[in-house]
Amino acid sequence: MDEKKILENLREICLALPKTSETTTFGHPTFQVGTKTFTVLETYKGVLSICVKVGKKMQPVFLEDDRFYRTPYVGQHGWVSLRANTKLNWVEIRGLVEGSYQLVHVQKRRR
Repeated sequence: MDEKKILENLREICLALPKTSETTTFGHPTFQVGTKTFTVLETYKGVLSICVKVGKKMQPVFLEDDRFYRTPYVGQHGWVSLRANTKLNWVEIRGLVEGSYQLVHVQKRRR
């Protein structure tokens, strides 16, 4: 699947969630709830990846799966990146995006 189609699918999932928007940060399509980022599509070291927040406690579970790696720069805050150069499971991706949205949205409301 090419990057354009991946972005189309990701955009459909992300923008269906309440109070979300799309912007560009550091040249990457970025999805936010309010001003908080919950999903990014980026290329890092030549690999297209979908970045989501899973939380610090769950991060090690995802990192046991070779499809995931610790997201550069924000990994210490519980983010993982899913390599998009393999067959993608869009049901799984929807779950990851919705989980990330919930983590960021709940965190945003607590402040």
